[in-house]
Amino acid sequence: MKKFETKLIEYIPSLRRYATALTSNSVCYADDLVQDTLERALKKHTLWMRNTNLRAWLFTIMHNLFINQVNKSSSYVFEDIQEHESIESAVDDPAQDYFAAQLKKHMENLPIQHKEVMLLVSLEGFSYEEVAKILNVPMGTVMSRLHRSREKLRQILFRENPTLLRRVK
Repeated sequence: MKKFETKLIEYIPSLRRYATALTSNSVCYADDLVQDTLERALKKHTLWMRNTNLRAWLFTIMHNLFINQVNKSSSYVFEDIQEHESIESAVDDPAQDYFAAQLKKHMENLPIQHKEVMLLVSLEGFSYEEVAKILNVPMGTVMSRLHRSREKLRQILFRENPTLLRRVK
């Protein structure tokens, strides 16, 4: 059990990062989601099969908890507590900050199914196959959702600032 707990601790930063993005950057809700995920994982640790991807198993738990929370309340809206939360920019370039802010704003407007796929692949680095298992959907669905979300973001960002994006061959 101690080894399992040690492994769980390794994944807290990536769980927190994903939860923060899922909950529209609400640190309070993200922390609750991470805590619920870890609590469920500890209670159900016997269900995790050794020599399988613990990180993917944890993200599956988080995904299911998040969907259950959303489904409990059809008008599930995260409080806008941005003024109380300060996430410092990791980049000193104002143009990069602007682009990151625009990307973040438009990511929040994606349908949750597309947002999840985009975050798991692009932010967390999961393979398509792992994302399909986490979300319990076919791999083709993952690829389709990822393509649609990337294309939608590309169109929106290009429409807002045509010089911001350019194709490099």
